Amino acid sequence: MKKALTRALLGAPVGVTISLIITIIISLFLNDGGYHPVVPELAENCGGELKAVILQSACSVLYGAALAGASVIWEKDNWSLLRQTLTHLAICSLAVLPIAYFMHWMEHSLKGAVIYFGIFAAIYLFIWLSSYFSMKKRLEQINRKMHTEV
Repeated sequence: MKKALTRALLGAPVGVTISLIITIIISLFLNDGGYHPVVPELAENCGGELKAVILQSACSVLYGAALAGASVIWEKDNWSLLRQTLTHLAICSLAVLPIAYFMHWMEHSLKGAVIYFGIFAAIYLFIWLSSYFSMKKRLEQINRKMHTEV
């Protein structure tokens, strides 16, 4: 639990940083010369852009903390890879999806939730497969090295 909390504290500012980078990228793609720190619906619901930015920043702290804290799941050596993956995915989904809904990062409909989760799942799968094959390659290198030294 201590390790999860430590990672969560380290992940919190990472969440804010990633959120900031995303808003800059979105603003660049909109190419209207302005900076768009939040979606208009969030600013309207919060009664202004400043309050919306503060709320989004706080949610980005939670987002980063939850994802970083959840990384301790991968150290559960007595769990199968399937159990680790499903538990990690569940924790990350439970952190990401409500925040995305309340921040208006997704359309407020079943279709919007399904599309957002689909994008989230695709990104998750890409990162998971990249990590899996990277780890597999490292283990093969270690095994080859051990066999050549014996």
